[in-house]
Amino acid sequence: MEKTRYLFKFYYIGSKKYFGSQRQPNYLTIEENLITALQEKGYITDTKKSGFEVASRTDRFVSARGSAFSFITDKIPILMEINSALPKHIGIWAYTKVPLDYTSRYNAQFRHYKYITQYIKSSINVKNMNKACKALEGRHDFINFSKQDKEEKKTIRDLDLAKMSIDGDFLIFDFKSRAFLRQQIRRMVAKILEVGLGIINYEDFVDLFNPAKSISYQPADPFGLILWDVNYGSSVIPTLDKKSKARMNNYFREKEQKYASKIKLFRMIQHNNIGKKRL
Repeated sequence: MEKTRYLFKFYYIGSKKYFGSQRQPNYLTIEENLITALQEKGYITDTKKSGFEVASRTDRFVSARGSAFSFITDKIPILMEINSALPKHIGIWAYTKVPLDYTSRYNAQFRHYKYITQYIKSSINVKNMNKACKALEGRHDFINFSKQDKEEKKTIRDLDLAKMSIDGDFLIFDFKSRAFLRQQIRRMVAKILEVGLGIINYEDFVDLFNPAKSISYQPADPFGLILWDVNYGSSVIPTLDKKSKARMNNYFREKEQKYASKIKLFRMIQHNNIGKKRL
C-alpha cells in the first residue's frame, strides 16, 4: 500500500507518572505511550523513518484536549485499534490525511490554551486582571514571561488572544498564539493573579515587557493548564471518530462523577460543624 501521512487529534491527562509530553531517555512520557501503541499495532516500525512528530510540547502535569501528532504509514488508521493499546487517560479521537511533507508542528496556524484556577471573590480585583490580559495581546518581547532558555534566542511573539472569564468558583483564562515560549502561559497567569491580588500594580505588570530587565519568579501551577486545541485552518479538518470520542467522553464522565463525590465529602466534613452539641 502507498505511504501516507496522517494527522491525529488526541487528549491526555498530565499526572505524576509522566515526565511531560516529549520523549526523554529513561523517563515515561506521553509520546512514549503513543509510539509504543503504534508499534504494537503495526503502524510504525522505525520512529525516525515514520516521521513521527507531535505538534506541541507540554510540561509535567499539563493536560491536553486537542493536541496533535502525525506520522507516515502504509496502514489505514483504525483509531479504536490504536486506543486499545493506550491507557484510558490518553486517547486519539480524530484524524485526516495530509501531504507527506506536512509538519504537525510548523503547519499549525495557532495553539489555544486554557488555564483554570479557583476564584476567591473577596480577594481578587477582576477589573485590573482584565486590564492586564488586554495588555498582553499583540506583539511583545515575552522574555520575562518565559523560562530562560539558552536554546530560545527569539522571544518576540504575537499573542492573538488573552482573555479571562468567571465560571462559578473558577477563573478561566484563554490564550491563543501561533507559538508560545516555554512556561509562557503559566508565567503570564502568575503575574495576572498578582495584579488581581494587589501584589503588583498594573505599571509593574507592563514593565515586564522591558527585555532590559530580568525578573525571576515562580510560574503558576501546571495542574491548571490545558492544551485546548491545535488549529490547522479550514483546509485541514480531522474527521471525528464516534467510537473514540465516546471512549473519551466516558472516561471524563467517570472521573467527573468520582471527584464530584470527593468534593462533596470534603465540603460536608468541613462545614458540618463536627463536635457541635446536638439539642
